[in-house]
Amino acid sequence: MATPGISQDPLYQMLRHDDVTGFNQAIADGASCDLRGTDLRGLDLRGIHFQGMDLTNAYFRGADLRGIDFRGCRLDGVSLANARVSGCYFPTEISADELRMSVELGTRLRHP
Repeated sequence: MATPGISQDPLYQMLRHDDVTGFNQAIADGASCDLRGTDLRGLDLRGIHFQGMDLTNAYFRGADLRGIDFRGCRLDGVSLANARVSGCYFPTEISADELRMSVELGTRLRHP
């Protein structure tokens, strides 16, 4: 497993600088952002719109994800260690036990 990376993508950099509103607007305007394998640890991502994004191997350790809708997202290999996930929607294919293990133990999600 590769170490989560810091991308130079301008939209990713918006997230690193707490600009979720700008990120959402750019996505709504048709921009794209590759978040696969990125380091999103410790970020406050409440209110972000990840609709259908490929988040494979993204690293969310300690991030505030409350209320995010991950349905339709690709989440294979995602780590949710110590993330705040209350109110999130996850794909139905991922069991509650698997989510709990990822949050509590840092295991990576398995999502086809």
